[in-house]
Amino acid sequence: MTDGARVWVCRDETFTLGGRTLVMGIVNVTPDSFSDGAMFANAEEAVGHGARLLDEGADLVDVGGESTRPGSDPVEVDEELRRVVPVIEGLAKARPGTPISVDTRKPEVAIAALDAGACVVNDITAGRDARLLEIVARTGAGIVLMHMLGEPKTMQDDPRYDDVVAEVNEFLRERIEAAVFAGIPEERVCVDPGIGFGKTVEHNLALLRAVPALRMLGAAVMVGASRKGFIGTLTGVEDPAARLEGSLAVAVLAAAHGADLVRVHDVEATVRVLKVADAVVREPQP
Repeated sequence: MTDGARVWVCRDETFTLGGRTLVMGIVNVTPDSFSDGAMFANAEEAVGHGARLLDEGADLVDVGGESTRPGSDPVEVDEELRRVVPVIEGLAKARPGTPISVDTRKPEVAIAALDAGACVVNDITAGRDARLLEIVARTGAGIVLMHMLGEPKTMQDDPRYDDVVAEVNEFLRERIEAAVFAGIPEERVCVDPGIGFGKTVEHNLALLRAVPALRMLGAAVMVGASRKGFIGTLTGVEDPAARLEGSLAVAVLAAAHGADLVRVHDVEATVRVLKVADAVVREPQP
């Protein structure tokens, strides 16, 4: 399959891959996210933020109600539902036809979000819960399968691999197979190496260099490194919200290595730099 024919199908939305790097804007509806916790902690503010990200050029927005930063505790199902469903409903009403993703690992939240208007489930556990895969298969939604070592609470406690690239790629290959076995066509699957989820700085850099190997798995590839801790380590910038330059550098490098999507906080700046990066590294599409 050529790059021009590659697609990511998410219910009624079909994203054409290869011509330019797609941008997923982050809408956190949490009091404790590592970068923007409590900034958009009520539905009205979160809907407004999501609308701004779309105006800035986001191709889709990712709504999350559970922080998965290192050291975080799980959120109860009812609380996560209370946070995300009104935001998804509000965005779907304010911007009909807008592609919306829900960032969740809980089947109960996934189905409620899809009923509210979402078309993608972004799962940090890569479909560990078979019920979530069944929901995605049944509804025609797209899915993002991410690699994470352990759980958010402890994932950064001395993460170790023999070969991080080989192990992450093998894990994601197996999860693609599990998704397909559950009835999800590969064209509806996207994989994410899980930058910052149970990885050291060196692990993250190795995975960013190895994006071309991820593409060999056949699914769409997303990189989510915006404002992550390794950028702070490399640049000496402690405040996550001030890590714009490092985040943009990673977005450009991800695009140059063939990532199909980047998941970011700073949409407007990312869209601008990717226009230039894509003009250099992407083949024009017919």
